[in-house]
Amino acid sequence: MRTPTRPHQLSLFRPPYRMLVPLAAPESLARFTAAPGSALVWAMGSAPDRDFDEAVRRRPPGTPLLVLLPRGEEVARPQDLYAVVDRCRPHALLPFQEVPAPLDLRTLLAEPPSDLAGAVVEYLAWRGVVLDLEVRRTVRRILELSAELRSVSGLARGLYMSRRALGRHFQRSGLPVPSHWLHFGRLLRAMLDLQTPGATLMGVACRHGYPDGFSLSNQMKRLLGLRPTEFQGRLGWEWLVERWLQEEVRTGGFSVERARLLVRGAPAPSRPSLPSGAPRRSERQPA
Repeated sequence: MRTPTRPHQLSLFRPPYRMLVPLAAPESLARFTAAPGSALVWAMGSAPDRDFDEAVRRRPPGTPLLVLLPRGEEVARPQDLYAVVDRCRPHALLPFQEVPAPLDLRTLLAEPPSDLAGAVVEYLAWRGVVLDLEVRRTVRRILELSAELRSVSGLARGLYMSRRALGRHFQRSGLPVPSHWLHFGRLLRAMLDLQTPGATLMGVACRHGYPDGFSLSNQMKRLLGLRPTEFQGRLGWEWLVERWLQEEVRTGGFSVERARLLVRGAPAPSRPSLPSGAPRRSERQPA
């Protein structure tokens, strides 16, 4: 008896995260603009489909991908499935299920990466932003140090470089100045904490070294162009990184060449190799 083939299905999971909205076809991904905090849910079919593979890989930037795997016994060549998943850079993988529970998807979307700096660098590489290995390592280290440092002088000491040499390093690469990376790293951690139920703006601000909630709100407006009220109720971190990238493009933080790549919208043609020590995503299941 032949095993039935499971079809591919795409759905949108968007605030307030109560239900999945089916997408008619892969082509529809090229025609919609996902609201900030939205995720794409891909129920993978048991047989390869180039149209779905390409559409999902070139989904709107900042849109995390939640992949529902097919039944193991339905997959003839598992290595092909794993290759597709790797190229598409999923936020999380879920085992087979007919209808995923919105609460499970919400839990996965709200879960911050265990290695936030590594996850951000991986996203930047997927977007084609930081291609040089040395630059990737420096960006990753800045994002790691942003958990404890607040000044560029302290950052330069932590990187064993002078402020001038550090600035030239980023200028040559056509990237935003080091202080912007440092402050974005701090802000990203604060905004992820704000997604925790019961978190308050004042409490999160104090935890991350801001004098008060008003200062944190001003930093959000300066770097991301939004206030806490506009951010409220939106989960995930990829859209925050993308929002910052686009603000830097708008204000001239990137070189013309890199800005053109980011404005174009689609991810890089293929997934770039990760720097040594950067984690690859493993299968995660809802808590």
